[in-house]
Amino acid sequence: MISKTKYKIENKEIEKIFRAAGIGGITGISPLGAGEYNAVFSVSTREKEYVLKIAPAQEAPVMTYEKDMMRAEVFWYRQMREHTPITVPDVYFEDFERKQIPTDYFIMEKLSGKQLDQMKFSGSEQVQSNFITATMAAQIHKIKNDQFGYIQNGLYDNWYQAIRAMTQSLLDDCARAKKKSKRGEKLLACIDRYQDVLKKAECCMVNFDIWWPNIICNRENGEIKYAWIDPERSFWGDRIADFVCLEYQKPLEKKKASLAAYNAVADEPIRVTREEKIRYAVMQGYLGLIQEVEKYYRYTPKHFGWWRNVFSSAWFYKSAFGGLK
Repeated sequence: MISKTKYKIENKEIEKIFRAAGIGGITGISPLGAGEYNAVFSVSTREKEYVLKIAPAQEAPVMTYEKDMMRAEVFWYRQMREHTPITVPDVYFEDFERKQIPTDYFIMEKLSGKQLDQMKFSGSEQVQSNFITATMAAQIHKIKNDQFGYIQNGLYDNWYQAIRAMTQSLLDDCARAKKKSKRGEKLLACIDRYQDVLKKAECCMVNFDIWWPNIICNRENGEIKYAWIDPERSFWGDRIADFVCLEYQKPLEKKKASLAAYNAVADEPIRVTREEKIRYAVMQGYLGLIQEVEKYYRYTPKHFGWWRNVFSSAWFYKSAFGGLK
């Protein structure tokens, strides 16, 4: 998708990047995926296929939590590889010193298969994929930490402090775009109102981007294998946040399939208590604020992404404030 943040690069520069990584014999270069932030390319050699992921240019308009986000992505890949059975791509080369081009990039394994939203499933296979997605969320939630927030923005001692700071950063980003978010300010007031509830949340890895395009599926001998990509929007936080994406159009208590799959393997089950519903509603509001603000940084009103974000953020806000009355 067209986005103001995507780095513009010629094939000759990509070949130079690969030579610096000790990889030669390139036979093909093409844009990859439907991402809307980084520039991503599929690069083929005679022996192998790779993915090149390039961060926005230094001067590109990005939100606070997106600064140095590519470095965070490599960190989260390592966490998932070392602490869970989830398949993630190997990272072969990274350049965060910006020796070849004036922005961050890395080269990783290109996984075989298709994005989950492009798979043709039978009814039972679709049920299975929903089950596995929820269990993968439970697996990353076993990765614990004692401080909360985005690693690229600084960490906090409890979830209330972290989510408040994360929300305030988005409001500051909105102000830098010369806009104002009344609903974002309302969300911040709700966070303060429920601070005692938020302080009780335990800390773990949260992906907060569990959408179907980020799950790669491959059929092998009649069995479907699953892998996970693009964890760059992960943070240390409240595990309930990942339920915003799972069966996302349903309220928490109606996410029956996801809850059953998650609770079957989780360290602690989600019981859908009043406090869990409040924490869930806060994260719906937070995603609404992200979508409201990011349209100013990525699109213009002429882009599909602008209007998708307008309607999607309105839906998340409505659901959130309904749960925070």
